[in-house]
Amino acid sequence: MSQYVIAIDQGTTSSRAIVFDHDGNIVSTGQLEHEQIFPKAGWVEHDAAEIWNNTREVIGTALAQANLTRHDIVGVGITNQRETAVVWDKTTGVPVYNAIVWQDTRTQPIVDELAADGGVERFKAKVGLPLATYFSGTKIKWILDNVEGAREKAEAGDLLFGNTDSWVTWNLTGGTDGGVHITDVTNASRTMFMDLETLSWDEGILAAFGVPKSMMPEIKSSSEVYGTVHGSQLLREVPVAGILGDQQAATFGQAAFATGEAKNTYGTGCFLIFNTGEEIVHSKNGLLTTVGYKLGDAKPHYALEGSIAVTGSLIQWLRDNIGMIKTAPEVEELAAAVEDNGGVYIVPAFSGLFAPYWRSDARGAIVGLTRFVNKNHIARAALEATAFQTREVLDAVNADSGVDLSELKVDGGMVANDALMQFQADILGVPVIRPKVVETTALGAAYAAGLAVGFWKDLGELSSNWSEDKRWEPQMDAAERDRQMRLWKKAVTKSMDWVDADVK
Repeated sequence: MSQYVIAIDQGTTSSRAIVFDHDGNIVSTGQLEHEQIFPKAGWVEHDAAEIWNNTREVIGTALAQANLTRHDIVGVGITNQRETAVVWDKTTGVPVYNAIVWQDTRTQPIVDELAADGGVERFKAKVGLPLATYFSGTKIKWILDNVEGAREKAEAGDLLFGNTDSWVTWNLTGGTDGGVHITDVTNASRTMFMDLETLSWDEGILAAFGVPKSMMPEIKSSSEVYGTVHGSQLLREVPVAGILGDQQAATFGQAAFATGEAKNTYGTGCFLIFNTGEEIVHSKNGLLTTVGYKLGDAKPHYALEGSIAVTGSLIQWLRDNIGMIKTAPEVEELAAAVEDNGGVYIVPAFSGLFAPYWRSDARGAIVGLTRFVNKNHIARAALEATAFQTREVLDAVNADSGVDLSELKVDGGMVANDALMQFQADILGVPVIRPKVVETTALGAAYAAGLAVGFWKDLGELSSNWSEDKRWEPQMDAAERDRQMRLWKKAVTKSMDWVDADVK
């Protein structure tokens, strides 16, 4: 009987379940989008109950599509949108508030309050992160401060916190009936509360945020058996054996296991991760220091990360908010109708600017408009914004590491876009390489679970599964590359200093 691993990929816009075979090939997929909730400007929420219901449904879809049962599945891996905070009542299993999404900027006053003593890098030496609205910690504090009765319940030990990996795992393993309340080191490293050296919660930082330690999940490695699926669920008794935050999972799925290897994932946002091995490297150029992965009892591998808030979601914005396109692939058709961007640059600072700037006062800008410009130029500028932002992050990685990357492995939904990938190679000046299996986020979670249960024996076996699908070589000359980057950087300055006392 053939055996398989199933990965649950709980992402920003949808939840998916993907079944993989031993060669790392996709056997079947189930996927459901969930509602994006925008109560106010800068606020982004998800209904955690909807996410859990969708997760159960996509598991069923993936199993049915391949005509499989739980007996065919050797392990469950979980990957997730990081920094999206869920706080729930451990007795009822009901969230006390919607999940606050990583893109949400409502907690800027909390950031300012905490930064008043020591600046935004107050905790960075210990946790690898600047104070920013991006991370889970300020979101937990906001819920405790603003949801009636939440702080009292938390201090009484009745509330639990988790990124969506913890929420899904707790429900899978029993919920109110003995659910396992855990997270892995990669997700824990995105809260602002985990000491990178000890891999444990820092009680001093928790106290500074006013977050009771009793809310926090137990920190585990990325690959071990945490428990089994509970009760009457379709996967009952199958081990839950791997957890990786989505960007770390994509790095793992790309088989970027060695020091100096990197990948860039193009999704709702864009995230470049550079493996620094067992060394903790503190960035001097606006990058984050994070945990890359930890396998069982082995030492953790660390990474530098460049996080870009808005890439694929800019295309969604053109579709859903502006109505310029009906489907995302139309952007490539429009962009292909013109030779260049017509002098237009879009800086999608919808949630401020992330790496390498970390400017919460920035907001989105479209610059260079003339009467000549049409929707084709705007479509092209929207695609190019992703590539420009990636170039700035890669420059920071090169500066921090002291070694220039010679090629970039890519994955995620946007890598199907040939025009974007060619422009990415052009503006970077290095080859861009897409693997045959582009669902590397889910694949990484499957790998972590499969290693834990012996489905795969070691990293070498995983590396042998990786194969190249397509390569884009740079075609732009150096002078034009420099000109484009100079104009992009000028456009970025126009997005800054927008939010002040009058503009929220």
